[in-house]
Amino acid sequence: MALTDAAPAELLALSGAAHWNQTEEDWRAMLALSQGLAWGVRVHDAAAGRPVLAASTLVLPYKGGDASQAPFAWISMVLVLPSWRSRGFAGELLRHALRELAARQLRPVLDATPAGHPVYLRQGFVDGWGFTRWRRKAVAGAVVAPPPARGPMVGIRPRRPADWPAIEGLDLPAFGANRMPLLRLLTRRLPQAAWVSEKDGALRGYLLGRDGRTALQLGPLVADDDRTALALLQAALPAVGATAAASGRDVIVDLRDPCRGIAAWLQGMGFAAERPFTRMVHGRGAPPGDAARLVLMAGPELG
Repeated sequence: MALTDAAPAELLALSGAAHWNQTEEDWRAMLALSQGLAWGVRVHDAAAGRPVLAASTLVLPYKGGDASQAPFAWISMVLVLPSWRSRGFAGELLRHALRELAARQLRPVLDATPAGHPVYLRQGFVDGWGFTRWRRKAVAGAVVAPPPARGPMVGIRPRRPADWPAIEGLDLPAFGANRMPLLRLLTRRLPQAAWVSEKDGALRGYLLGRDGRTALQLGPLVADDDRTALALLQAALPAVGATAAASGRDVIVDLRDPCRGIAAWLQGMGFAAERPFTRMVHGRGAPPGDAARLVLMAGPELG
């Protein structure tokens, strides 16, 4: 079935059962960006006495950054309700997605959890590089990031509407494709997370974020170096942390490995490493983009 035929409550039931962070707005955005490449499995639930959406997957097509970069598609939201697992639904949907992408000459890319990693290896995916999810729990008295000792780094400021062309110029070679429709959606979700770093009239980094069901997520963050990336995080975290605390939600980031200096700073701010992810591509070769400039991911469902 086409996943666009599913009701919002069904989609949220799938991601909620997996303890994922998506909201209804996330699902709407991903379905719109999928260009119709979204599928599900509906089954009759005898106990409930009605059909239920038991499994899902969708892909987000991305156009290559230039003529040397092949277009690719992000495989996302491979989910199965707990009571319908081990019946082959996820594998069936994944194989269908791979056939569709092969027909469109789109290279499949995804971020695998430890549980999904062996499944994707069997389907012909290979490892690229890793990142780790860090989480700061929403608890009374949670650490709030202080400003840097000497004040904000010169050139760190909130994002402005006029920054979009420069953000595109920075993001496209880092991610390996044009994802401006996604970035424009994200900047409306958590405005206090939207910061840029500017030096000598050129952007050196940017940070966005979004709200979620159980947590606020910082990312993507693209920067020329870790010092710039850390300055962006130092600028954004106080306001984002206050918003999270007021709403009883955690704060999460998906940090590329190793980025040890940033990882140490996150620990000092009350974050703890939660679980690893592996960026994988189908077939041979490295993942698209320039991993050295991708500091925080937008999330495993988005890239």
